[in-house]
Amino acid sequence: MLTRENRSMDQMIEHTYLSIRGLKLHIAHVGKGETATLLFVHGFPEVWYSWRHQMVAAAAAGFRAIAPDFPGYGLSEPPADLAQASWQGLMNDLLAIMDSLSISKVFLVAKDFGVKPAYDLALCHPDRVCGVVSLGVPPLVESLSFSGLPEGFYIYRWREPGRAEADFGRFDTRRIMRTIYILFSKSEIPVAKQGQEIMDLADESTPMPQWFTDEDLSAYANLYEKSGFMTAIQIPYRTKAAKAVCAKPRFEMPMFVIMGQKDYILKFPALKEYMSSEKLKEIAPDYEITYIPEGSHFVQEQFPDLVNQLMIGFVNKHV
Repeated sequence: MLTRENRSMDQMIEHTYLSIRGLKLHIAHVGKGETATLLFVHGFPEVWYSWRHQMVAAAAAGFRAIAPDFPGYGLSEPPADLAQASWQGLMNDLLAIMDSLSISKVFLVAKDFGVKPAYDLALCHPDRVCGVVSLGVPPLVESLSFSGLPEGFYIYRWREPGRAEADFGRFDTRRIMRTIYILFSKSEIPVAKQGQEIMDLADESTPMPQWFTDEDLSAYANLYEKSGFMTAIQIPYRTKAAKAVCAKPRFEMPMFVIMGQKDYILKFPALKEYMSSEKLKEIAPDYEITYIPEGSHFVQEQFPDLVNQLMIGFVNKHV
């Protein structure tokens, strides 16, 4: 089953579905470059659409670009039992997609929670990964601690069974996506006060980020209207943090982090400490980072041309 997305004359992203580990997963793809394949891995509140600018740029540079929707996200079928969803399962989905498309090696491009399965794939199957570009999260072999953050911290709130469901349930999908993009594009960590919910931190009078268009909002709202938020709430917020799935905690390939200087994640106490530690250098000896001034958590949508330039430069350097 193959359709086409026609958002402009110069953008032709194709869409297909693959049977992956018993589920029907949606795959967006463009380009037929033989020199390299870029596998894009989304986080929350994102889907394949989050990578639209990077996919087209990769294809124009002569590469093949592939962006799946994880199970239960976007146009992909949800897992039958959400309680059984796991980080290792997401890594296995990526590997199965590569096998299904007969792709031997890829450059991984990941952000938000998507870095976890991407990093696991790089650690467990280094022979399948040429390099990793990550947005906002440096190379990790285990989950970071959230200690020191207040009770109203959004992850603490959304981990509670039923709380996010009740919070989101007060609004339509468009309002939910609008609020999330407003909150998570700021430089401060979303934290609710006592008696307040996360969705209360912005209202209809709060302006959207200038780079986030009404067309973008409609695209996300339409996709989440189809999928709902059940999987998005479970993964990553309620999926148990697993121990490293591979015994060898060292990245053997080049790693490149693109970080927005105003990404709220930089306010995580454990992350700031980790990024200046010797441990990071030990697990990722070929690691570099670039900061984008004014860049937010959604830096690839906010400054697509700059991110594209950095990403393609990295791939060309290591292809």
